Amino acid sequence: MVQQLFQNLQECDDLLVINKPAGLVCHPTKAGAYSSLISRVRLYLGEAAVPQLVNRLDRETSGVILVAKNNQTALELRRIWETRAVAKSYLAIVHGHVAEEFGMIDAPLGKDENSKVAVKDCVRPDGAAAQTGFRVLARFARTDGKFSLLRVEPVTGRKHQIRIHLAHIGHPIVGDKLYGGDEEIYLSFVQYRLTEAQQNKLLLANQALHAERVQFVWRGADRIFEAKPEESFLEFARIPKWPVPPKSD
Repeated sequence: MVQQLFQNLQECDDLLVINKPAGLVCHPTKAGAYSSLISRVRLYLGEAAVPQLVNRLDRETSGVILVAKNNQTALELRRIWETRAVAKSYLAIVHGHVAEEFGMIDAPLGKDENSKVAVKDCVRPDGAAAQTGFRVLARFARTDGKFSLLRVEPVTGRKHQIRIHLAHIGHPIVGDKLYGGDEEIYLSFVQYRLTEAQQNKLLLANQALHAERVQFVWRGADRIFEAKPEESFLEFARIPKWPVPPKSD
């Protein structure tokens, strides 16, 4: 039953760690016991459980999600998140060959007032400070273009930060419907009128962004939780296995 609901990475009395699949929302937007991650967690833990998500990912982003099984655990872990004492690592496949081997994108973010999409943000000088580090793991080419596989480490945690920053430097994430350069694709998607041509333009059904690791100190111990990318991600990047991130100090 667990495998039908989600991929369970680790579990103890207080915490459940999940590898969220791409395409699944964290909180329900429609009816149905399987429609969201938190609904599936409630099915797994039972009716008496009151689980709380410690962190969240966009619907189309896969990877590590922590679920507190009780209020005390949720409070402890959210305090750690709020103090930015969490090291996060993502994998992203972007369009084009990124020239630099590594770098830091330092660009403030705020609401995109020129967009028809209410949730869309952008780089703007009066926005909130945001920094994203990246390193190139591989550059490759396919019949549909040139691409780079990046390891990304956000310093701050703004909404859509990684997606906006990578698009800002000219390398949007493959499959990103909102920041990929044509927001009409996003509007078509949310209105259930995505055409075959638009889907083909995206190259992937979901954006190629995966939260591969979180690391932090909790209850006196260093905690590291890691999740393997989906096979579709690895196949597109043409790598035989997950390039596991090195341990942080």
